[in-house]
Amino acid sequence: MRNLQTPISDDDLAGLSVGDKITISGTIYTGRDAALPQLVELIERDEVPFDLNGTAIMHTAFSDAGIAPTTSSKVEIESTIAPLSESGVKVHIGKGMLGDDTLNALNNNNSIFVITPPVAALLTSKVLKKKCVLFENEGMEAMFELEVDEIPGIIAIKDGKRI
Repeated sequence: MRNLQTPISDDDLAGLSVGDKITISGTIYTGRDAALPQLVELIERDEVPFDLNGTAIMHTAFSDAGIAPTTSSKVEIESTIAPLSESGVKVHIGKGMLGDDTLNALNNNNSIFVITPPVAALLTSKVLKKKCVLFENEGMEAMFELEVDEIPGIIAIKDGKRI
């Protein structure tokens, strides 16, 4: 098992393959149906208040009850993966099957899709700190910055291939 530390570079992804088990540590961001389309709008206006280059985004809401991935193939989420990858996001963490266009966008931007078990207690235990960074009015669907230690996952899409 290999641990990826944010920010993640192209070199960090070299040698990884579909099916590899990884962990991710460092700063990651959360977002889902409400936040991710708004983040893409901020990208288009060049108004993102933090650097997306080398980041990881988990498709989840965040509450005191914990975190667990939501379905990434929802239109509101999957439609954001290509522009987020183009803006430097290296790892998208979620669950579910993504379409061919998304697979190609990930490949073209040397980004990966990682699935993680929907086990809220396990994932929540990996969160060291949290801070709301965007869209506070969305409540638990706001965008949070999390400091995490070894979020587990399996690479589901890389280099134009999928599990």
